[in-house]
Amino acid sequence: MEETNCGPARAGRTADLIAMCVIGVLTAMTIVGRQSDGETTGWLIVDVAVGVIACALILFLRRRPIQTSLALAALAALSPAATPPSTVGTLTVAQRRPLRTAAVVALAGTAGHLLQAILRPIEGLSLGWFLILDIAVHAALLGWGQWNQARWALLHSLRERALRAENEQGRRVAEARTLERTKMAREMHDVLAHRLSLLATYAGALEYRPDSSPEKLAQAAGVIRTGVHQALDELREVISVLRDSEIEELPGGRPQPTFADLTALVAESRDAGTEIRYAEAVTAPDSLPPATGRTAYRVVQEGLTNARKHAAGRPVTLVVKGQPGGTLQIELTNPRGNGVPLTPGSGTGLVGLTERVQLAGGTLDHGEAGDAFRLHASLPWPA
Repeated sequence: MEETNCGPARAGRTADLIAMCVIGVLTAMTIVGRQSDGETTGWLIVDVAVGVIACALILFLRRRPIQTSLALAALAALSPAATPPSTVGTLTVAQRRPLRTAAVVALAGTAGHLLQAILRPIEGLSLGWFLILDIAVHAALLGWGQWNQARWALLHSLRERALRAENEQGRRVAEARTLERTKMAREMHDVLAHRLSLLATYAGALEYRPDSSPEKLAQAAGVIRTGVHQALDELREVISVLRDSEIEELPGGRPQPTFADLTALVAESRDAGTEIRYAEAVTAPDSLPPATGRTAYRVVQEGLTNARKHAAGRPVTLVVKGQPGGTLQIELTNPRGNGVPLTPGSGTGLVGLTERVQLAGGTLDHGEAGDAFRLHASLPWPA
């Protein structure tokens, strides 16, 4: 920490010393020039003394620019040897302070040099012309310093804006990653819960029917083995979504399910032993937006999964109807179970499904209706 702090301080002191040396040379040239005009030796002593003091004050210009510049303006009234340091002081204040403060310092410098011209007039230059030059020089110093200050402020503002834009981009990237992980969690729940509930159904059949023939036992074991492999593959695909910016298509070219896959989903559940009464009355299903069709698939998938979990062996009634320009209605009902779920659940499936349907612009209702459980979804279907 000490080395870090000493670096800029040492550089600042070096810059002050270099500036003092340069200004000292200019001051010496000014003294020599005035002496060449035939001034007395007494003024030479004054010029040297004022020049030394003015050059020494340059060292305080960085810390106290206003006070130092006013002192240099006062010295400029006594001797032209203070003119170079006073000019630097006026320019420094104009670059670092507001316009009003810088104008006061410039006015003080103008007055100091005017008084110098009255006390020690320049041969061949009238007082009127000196005043015009005096005002013009200090006005130029004031304008130059304020322009530099505005330029530095603009550059600082642009750097700050660029930094904010970079931070904002980082925040947006983080939000996008969070959203992607949320999508992944939904897909993981929908896909794996469906697949594992099918496996639990087959495993339950093996447990409760140990007297089945060896052929049926081998067939059920084969279905379980295949289902496990499918579940592992689906888990691997869902996790790989973290590396994708979109999840419209899973790695390996396997697309997400659509409304056309409902028939296969129902057939898969029937093969697992679930009795499903499926009625479909959908007009022009090919015109259904892909996102709406995917949401409809997830609704039916979640409904069948919950039916297998909580009402295993009970019949399920599925009704899907709708038309373009209206809504797509999905209703799934099943008798209530005995209270013992086939497989444990997290209880968040319907919560995530409700959010998914709402994001699609639809509504989702679920709950007990008499002795049955009812799941009803309504999704918009643009014309």
